[in-house]
Amino acid sequence: MSRIGRMPIAIPAGVTVDIAENNKVTVKGPKGTLERVLPAEMEIKQEGAEVIVTRPNDLKKMKSLHGLTRTLINNMVVGVTDGFTKELEVNGVGYRAAKSGKKLTLSLGYSHPVEMEDPEGLESKVDGNKIIVSGIDKEKVGQYAAEIRSKRGPEPYKGKGIKYVDETIRRKVGKTGKK
Repeated sequence: MSRIGRMPIAIPAGVTVDIAENNKVTVKGPKGTLERVLPAEMEIKQEGAEVIVTRPNDLKKMKSLHGLTRTLINNMVVGVTDGFTKELEVNGVGYRAAKSGKKLTLSLGYSHPVEMEDPEGLESKVDGNKIIVSGIDKEKVGQYAAEIRSKRGPEPYKGKGIKYVDETIRRKVGKTGKK
């Protein structure tokens, strides 16, 4: 039995979960509404202030979908109550980030500034050399943060570029002179 899939999802006060046909789950909370169509094989039931996910049989595919389905619903519940954030750090001489309206402007050593528009439902803030991406959908927050990072990923010699705050960069030793 899936350890994660077995756990019930507690629904906090102020959050409503609607389960429609074809396992279309809608979660409404103080921060907004999230909708997602989950695998039709899984059985999703709401019992009181809990959501329980059960699987029909013990095939390998069903086992893997069991934990996934439960985690996706849990992430929706956490998103509409607390929201998700990802922090990125800009390192390097002359590398900087600026925010104006919904536009994020990055100066990353290219001949032109890189401009990015905040996607629908996401917000980015610039605090010194940190970029904070926040929103209610975990997948979208992670995707936008990854797109920002991909504009200039960290390099292993000087550590210049955009990295996640909790990420460690494996540094390499540069080349040495001739003897």
